Order: sequence, then structure tokens, then C-alpha cells
Amino acid sequence: MSQAAEGVRWTIHDLEVLPENEWTRYEIINGELFVTRTPHRLHQQVCVKIARQLDVWSDLSGLGETIVSPGVLFSESDSVIPDVVWISRERLAQIEDEAGHLTGAPELVIEVLSPGKQNELRDREAKLKLYSIHGAREYWIVNRFTQQVEIYRREKAQLVLVATLVGDDEITSPLLPEFSCSIRCFFPE
Repeated sequence: MSQAAEGVRWTIHDLEVLPENEWTRYEIINGELFVTRTPHRLHQQVCVKIARQLDVWSDLSGLGETIVSPGVLFSESDSVIPDVVWISRERLAQIEDEAGHLTGAPELVIEVLSPGKQNELRDREAKLKLYSIHGAREYWIVNRFTQQVEIYRREKAQLVLVATLVGDDEITSPLLPEFSCSIRCFFPE
């Protein structure tokens, strides 16, 4: 749910006065506050399954790390918590702050859609634009309801839709040499 008041721009400093609750997530995109509940168990299962696939590949390749629900602080008015990211070791060394937050875009950002039009618009529009502006190289939008994955890749300085995968389609990425798995591996049976 967006908490927008006309003319009000939220910053990360405003979050300090909001109530802390393990069941509530606060994200700020272009100064607009988004308040959401902790995702559904099935949403979390999809995140774990995706992270598991990426993590196994990362361990074998040694090229980077998979992180679940990291804080990404692009600026005082842009602070989000993507579901899963993959980041190269070199990039992580450049953008991780002392608190363990990322201060720039990871190479790969993954969002699993939550129910509700506002949640979907946030991931498909506001976050797509944010990750594009800040230089993410790839963005996956995972729909657990339709069991499909949309892949956006950087082309001419912006993220554009290059594929929609369903069923037994194999997911690969130029960011992840030799990584391949059926998208069915991302969804609980």
C-alpha cells in the first residue's frame, strides 16, 4: 500500500520514527512510501527456491553471492527491499556499506509478485524504473500465480522485456555463465 500525501516526499530518515514491526516492510521509491505486510508463505517459498538455484551456481562458479531480502539504499528517497538479488564479488565490494546494505544496484534483481494491483504496479512500474535508472543489468519478475518469469535486460541504458518463460522453459542469463534451470524449479508443487 502506498502512503502518499500530496507534496510529501519521504526519506530514509522518516523511517526511523515509524513503528518497528517484523510483519511490516517499508520501502521508499522516488520519495513515495510503500507499506506492505510480510509476504505470504508461498511467496517466501518461491524466493527460497530461486535463491537456492542461484546459490548452488554461485558456490560452484565462485563469481558472486545470492542475497535474500537485502536493503538497497540508492538515495535518501529511494530505499527498497528486493526479494532476491545476485551480485558479483567485485560489485559487492564496491557498494556494500558498513551496515551490510547495498548502496547501488546489484547485477540481477528478482521480485516475486504479491497479490493486489498496487503491489503489481509497484514491481512492474516503479521498481522496474528504479532498477533501470540505477544500473541493474537484469530484472526478473516472478509470478507465482501464473508460474511465469519475465526477464528484463539492459539494452541502450534501460531494462527491457526480452522473454517471458513458462512451463518447462529453461532460464539462463549472460550474467551467470553456464547457469540453467527449468523455471518449474522456482515454484512449490
